[in-house]
Order: sequence, then structure tokens, then C-alpha cells
Amino acid sequence: MLFGRVRGTVVSSLKYKGLEGVKLLIVQPVDSHMQPLGGLVVAADTVMAGINDLCVMARAREASLAMPDVKFVPVDLAITGIVDELSAHLDDELDFNLKSGQNRYT
Repeated sequence: MLFGRVRGTVVSSLKYKGLEGVKLLIVQPVDSHMQPLGGLVVAADTVMAGINDLCVMARAREASLAMPDVKFVPVDLAITGIVDELSAHLDDELDFNLKSGQNRYT
């Protein structure tokens, strides 16, 4: 899961079958401090996000599964939610406590 802020729209005259009618947006990924993280990316919009909305995105195969009609379309990033309110309690240290018997790689 990735957070991002919508910065603009993309106009495409030709789309892959199954992506007709899907809006494409330009998104700036952000980190946990809401600072820009990397460059701008294009994401398929499944929730009708607008400019400057903070959104939740899915990557890779999960992004293609978020498409409304046809699954398994060539989409690598999809907007799956709009953040209405965000409350984060951040600290500088992550705490990874594993219970006995758990596999740390799953």
C-alpha cells in the first residue's frame, strides 16, 4: 500500500481493451511524513479521486485486480481509496517483535 497526492490528469487517445472509460491520474507518492517520495507516476483511478486528494494506491497485480470490469488488465498502479482523515503517531524507531513459531518472511 502506498500513499500519494493527485497532481493532474492524463489524456490517452488509445487504451488497452478493458481500460476504456478508466480515468488515469498523475500522482506524487508521499512518505510517512507526507513529503514527496520519488517522481510522478500514472495511476488508474477506481474511486473518482480529484486534484490534490490524498489517496491510497495498490501496486503490481493487486492494482489490476482493483479494476471495475475486466480483471488482469496491464495496470501497475491503481488508486483504491481516498483518505478523508489521517492520524499518525510516528516515532523514529520501528518495533519488530515476533512471537515464537511465526515465520518472519510471511
